[in-house]
Amino acid sequence: MTAAPVLDPQRTALILVDLMERIVALPLEPRKGTEVLAASEELAGIFRSAGAPVVLVRVERPSVAEQPPGSGLVPGLAKPKDLEVVKRTIGAFEGTGLDELLRQRGITTLVFGGIATNLGVESTARAAADLGYDLVFVEDAMAAFTAAEHEASVRLDFPRLGTVTAAADVRLGPA
Repeated sequence: MTAAPVLDPQRTALILVDLMERIVALPLEPRKGTEVLAASEELAGIFRSAGAPVVLVRVERPSVAEQPPGSGLVPGLAKPKDLEVVKRTIGAFEGTGLDELLRQRGITTLVFGGIATNLGVESTARAAADLGYDLVFVEDAMAAFTAAEHEASVRLDFPRLGTVTAAADVRLGPA
């Protein structure tokens, strides 16, 4: 892991993936969902204070009459100015309008956290890289179903796509 550069809050958004009640409650590694949630909430507070967008992504199963219990975002996570994106695929860009929302705001850098590291987060990040965004991955604001899956993403894949850092090293500053 490396220290993230100081990020411009006018050009940077926080993307938090699948912090939904039923997903946060799953058995996860290398940290519990509640730990991911706490780190994510702290990051969101920093971004909101700096005037940078917070994007909360949640998944809905396609072609079902009713979503499973716990399919909403964790209560209290969303704040009034946050953007909520509903995805129906593993990644958050396909068919959601996320790219347009970000580009309208002049966003060029995305900071990632969420569950699962190797699924929703990585799929969204790969699409973001293809679209030309600069990427930062907050390792301690993520978890997966196994420690090996999490580690493969943060040690092998994410360094090829962007910067891997810790929540304590994320800094937003003047442009």
